[in-house]
Amino acid sequence: MHRRALLAAVSTTLAIGLPMSADAADLENTLYLELKDGRVVIQLFPEVAPNHVARVKELARAKFYDGIVFHRVIEGFMAQSGDPTGTGTGGSKLGNVKAEFSRAKHFLRGTVGAARSQDPDSADSQFFIMFAAATHLDGQYTIWGQVTSGMDAVDKIKRGSGGGGTVSNPDKIISLRVAADVK
Repeated sequence: MHRRALLAAVSTTLAIGLPMSADAADLENTLYLELKDGRVVIQLFPEVAPNHVARVKELARAKFYDGIVFHRVIEGFMAQSGDPTGTGTGGSKLGNVKAEFSRAKHFLRGTVGAARSQDPDSADSQFFIMFAAATHLDGQYTIWGQVTSGMDAVDKIKRGSGGGGTVSNPDKIISLRVAADVK
């Protein structure tokens, strides 16, 4: 009987698309990024970057990211978004977040980091997703998440041209939501 109940629970969990270990805390620290080519699931790291995680969740809940473009996309490096002006110079009206650099996490394929200017404490709403490892960024930028599924959709984001990666007619974020809020 116990085995049958376990199989039923696993089947139900898989059928509705939740990770096997999902609980309320996991969903509160998971983002669903909807792109033209599918859903990207991002695990948040509140233990590493609590202020950045709080900021991205606040903005996601306000639907701030919906329709924002990937303004800088460099082949073999990363895709950057989160600027409502689409120029790479804008942000939210909430102001900057102090750097939360950590040597515990590394910039690997699928790592999500906070974009910033030369000032380490200038991150706000912009973020980037790594196409490949770039460990030279470790300790230089705040890591606040990791893609756990959907990198195939990230890989299809339209690339920019030239060294700066500026994209003409760029792809957009359809939506970015905290998983706990998705019914």
